[in-house]
This record gives sequence, C-alpha cells and structure tokens, in this order.
Amino acid sequence: MGAEIKKICVVGAGNMGHQIALCAAIAGFEVKCTDISEEILQKAEKFADTYLPERVARGKLSEEEARAARARISFTRDLVEAAKDADLVIEAVLEKLDLKRQVFAQLDKICPPHTILATNSSYIVSSKIADATGRPEKVCNMHFFNPALVMKLVEVVKGPHVAEETAQTVMDVCVKMGKTPVLLQKEIYGFLVNRIVSAIKNEALYLYDMGIASYEDIDKAVELALGHPLGPFRLLDLTGIDLTYYISMERYQETGDPKYKPSPIIVEKFLKKEWGRKTGKGFYDYTKK
Repeated sequence: MGAEIKKICVVGAGNMGHQIALCAAIAGFEVKCTDISEEILQKAEKFADTYLPERVARGKLSEEEARAARARISFTRDLVEAAKDADLVIEAVLEKLDLKRQVFAQLDKICPPHTILATNSSYIVSSKIADATGRPEKVCNMHFFNPALVMKLVEVVKGPHVAEETAQTVMDVCVKMGKTPVLLQKEIYGFLVNRIVSAIKNEALYLYDMGIASYEDIDKAVELALGHPLGPFRLLDLTGIDLTYYISMERYQETGDPKYKPSPIIVEKFLKKEWGRKTGKGFYDYTKK
C-alpha cells in the first residue's frame, strides 16, 4: 500500500521536519516542505543543498541519486500549494496541542479525501487531534526520532479511530524510507521509547535539582555504566530543552498534576533561551566547537 503514496507534504521545516522531508525525497517520494517562517525554510533548503553533496563525497549516494533527490524536494510558505495534492502529510510543528489541531483542521480542508494526515508528535496521541478533521480514520501518529536522517526507528500508533489500512500504509511508507517501524496497537502517552527515556531523564533531573551530582557526572554514569551513547543531559541538549519544557507544560496543563511540572533547571534554561545545540548552549556549551 506504500506504493500508493507518491506525494508527501511535510508541515514544519525545523530540525525534524526538514530531515523527514529529505529522507522521503531520497527514498523516491515527491516532497513539499512548508513552514510559516521564511528564515526556517531558507535554512532547510540550505541544509538540503549541503547534505546531499556531502553524502556523495562520502560515497553514500551517487551524484545522479543526489541530483534526483534534490529535484524531488521543494520548499514553500504556501500551505495550500504544499498540501493540495499530497497523498500523505507529516506534521512536524511545535509540540502544542492547540496548534496541531489548528493545522490539522486546515489540512483537512486543503487535502484530497484520500490523504493520510500523520503527526510526528513525540507524546500527543492522534485521538486528541483526529476530531479536528472529517477523516479521523486517516489520522495517526508517525513518530520519527532525532536526527531523522540517521535514526532508523519510527513509532506508528494505531488509536481506536485509525483504520487498519491507514496504519499499514504508513508502516509501508516507513519501510520505503529505509526505516524500521514498530506498531503500537493502543494509544499511550509518550509511546514506547519516550516513556522509557522520560523515566531516565526525570530521575536524572531530580538528582541534579537535589544537588546529588553534577549533570556531567550523571551523564558519565549513564554512558559508562548503562552503555547509552548519550547521557540524559547531552540528549536534552540534542532534542531541545524548549521541546522538553513545552511537553511538560502541555502535560501539566492537561492533567493538573504537579508531578508533570517542568524541572526547575529546565524552566531556568528555557527562560534563558539556553535550549541546547540549536542555540549554541544548553547544559553544555557548543559555541567553542
């Protein structure tokens, strides 16, 4: 069924969005990547123009493959232009439920009836978004991991509203993109990987906030004793401390449970705009590298 998907629209050209779009273009899909920010779109296009020649230089792609992939991807601020003939839309905007519902309501009006609308949300289940559309059976989670060009796993979540055909088609697209999909038969907040990672991250933040150990030593402990490639604080810097803040606040506002409030150090970093690699500084300083 993945063969029926020929045109993909990616909404949101940030770190995740532009990499997902490039993955799809390299895999042979015709891709339109859209964002409301001209600056973000320009960065995304510049990344594509840099990344593909680098892959050629490393022998990972032929010049012909790189040229063909570049020809298959385009960037536009016009959501209608990007989505009007898409077979699959992958939304990768900020992790805010109201924003996602707004985007999906727009997409539902723009896209043809057959179009599948997928969200790359890290935590928000698609049943909280699906009723903003008139096609809930075609709305599902398709969660890539950062960096999307490197990470092989994609979580596909089949909520109670999702048609079997929708889930299978999205799984097939993942395989065509060179990814390994896992299917969640039921919705659960945080899905598989992030529930496990969050348990480690939350404990690490608690240990740091309580003054038990420095973030450097906590990272060393997790990397050297547990064999993780990145400790929890390096991982926070990679995925974005702003994203962690938004996710925590979204969950706290939804449940009213104080245990979901963001950690004091996350709030401090968020307010200082020390969001990790994307801003040059988070827990670690990246400006000297």
